[in-house]
Amino acid sequence: MSEIKIEHENDGRRGSFFIQEGAKRFAEMVYVMAGPKKMIIEHTEVDDSLQGQGIGLKLLKELVDYVRKEEIKVIPLCPFAKAMFKKKEELKDVLN
Repeated sequence: MSEIKIEHENDGRRGSFFIQEGAKRFAEMVYVMAGPKKMIIEHTEVDDSLQGQGIGLKLLKELVDYVRKEEIKVIPLCPFAKAMFKKKEELKDVLN
């Protein structure tokens, strides 16, 4: 995989931040909206080929940038996201 580019898709209710090359998704952080200003992070998955590169945290930081701009609060149900919010003090301002 060449340059890592994080993309975002959202249908108004569900969405994800993801890394894709061709038809294959190598990583994604999936969320669902629980109201106009509340987001639940449901799931994070990173392909084995990208393990150990901090990809999950990069996805989370992209999501945090987005919710800060949109003034959305986050509920991390995903175990990975929950652990990262505990570890990273600078991300906690977006928690519900």
